[in-house]
Amino acid sequence: MPNLTPEACRAARALLRITAADLAARAGLSFETINKFENGRPMRENNKARLIEVFEGAGIEILNGDAPGARLRRSADP
Repeated sequence: MPNLTPEACRAARALLRITAADLAARAGLSFETINKFENGRPMRENNKARLIEVFEGAGIEILNGDAPGARLRRSADP
């Protein structure tokens, strides 16, 4: 499972064009949980997993390694 960072979370939201409140509703978390995480506070791993599920379900890939962040998943070649 990818390591979700606050920066990657913000990038993924930007790609989806949703607010922190929208993400919270989709993930079943509070706005405060999302807001605190995106501002550098720790988040429980099970909550990070929920966010990753939401992002992956919407076609977002969370990146790690040399270029951490988020990107739209590539479509399968025909």
